[in-house]
Amino acid sequence: MTEILFFSSPIGLGHATRDLAIINQLKIGSCKVFSGSSAIEFFHQNSIQAQDVYSPPKFDVIDGKLEKSLKWLWSYYRYYKRCKEISSKIISNEKPRVIISDEDFASIAIAQERKIPNIIITDILETKFISGFGGVVEKKMNKTMHEMLDKANRVIIPELGENQNNIIRTGPIVRKIQKNRDELRDILDFKKKTIVLCVGGTDAGIFLIKQTIEAIKKIQIDVDLVLVSGPKINKKFSDDVRNLGFVSNLHEIIFAADLVISLAGKSTIDESIVYGTPGIFIPIKGHFEQEDNAKEIGFKFEDIFNLENLIEEKLNKNRNEQQQNGVNLAGMEISKILLNKNND
Repeated sequence: MTEILFFSSPIGLGHATRDLAIINQLKIGSCKVFSGSSAIEFFHQNSIQAQDVYSPPKFDVIDGKLEKSLKWLWSYYRYYKRCKEISSKIISNEKPRVIISDEDFASIAIAQERKIPNIIITDILETKFISGFGGVVEKKMNKTMHEMLDKANRVIIPELGENQNNIIRTGPIVRKIQKNRDELRDILDFKKKTIVLCVGGTDAGIFLIKQTIEAIKKIQIDVDLVLVSGPKINKKFSDDVRNLGFVSNLHEIIFAADLVISLAGKSTIDESIVYGTPGIFIPIKGHFEQEDNAKEIGFKFEDIFNLENLIEEKLNKNRNEQQQNGVNLAGMEISKILLNKNND
């Protein structure tokens, strides 16, 4: 019997990033991790032997805008059904005591059907991709999600706010950093003011990369641009850009930077907040989660056409004050469930 199964959504890299922070915090010895796509390589880079079991649908993003959202919703629904079949077989074979899921609701559905203690980690309480006829389908999917959240032993939400029943709001969950900023800048060879441009685990950020490169040509501050292009983008953009490709230590790179520019994924925003690095976060237009994330900290898609001014404004200000990391609280809440189960 396996103690813990940890299912991490492979849609983007943000889930894997915070899940690694939680796994490191818990120091779980008998935990098996399941995910897919680029998340697998990320886990392996960080010495977590995750198993590649999921193949998520791809977003269609053209010039920074989400296209064919109804098509994506249907693809996601089929993907969810496949994931339920896959996770059902895994759970039958492993017979876990506890299941932890970061937005892999298929494994949670199976856990709750079989009355296995379960913990959900999630940014969202409902989706808002579709209107019209497709919205009816999405509404039913959201109803199912709400029922799962209500039944979970714990719901960990990495944002600040009040706890409610089984919902625990921990604040941002990010990896801990062991070195100071000066040490990291020396290791990374960051000599000048350094802008880090990162676009996550998909190719959706190509538009942002191109716009940022053009904006930096126009600013009056002498800077180095460091690109973390991720696993899906292999294009060469400019001889003036230092491209680190796909890295395992983006959290350290963000801490060492003077400014981070990114899509508005929750994980990168949270790293920026906790480490005190100023950021510019441009959402994919039509991607409700990224648009909500960006709006909360004062950005919108149209800011991509004002990058020159935003970059100069951010670089001329001091670094932000570092914020508390929610990973300790998340680890404590998960440990309570694990301890209760072990004492049964």
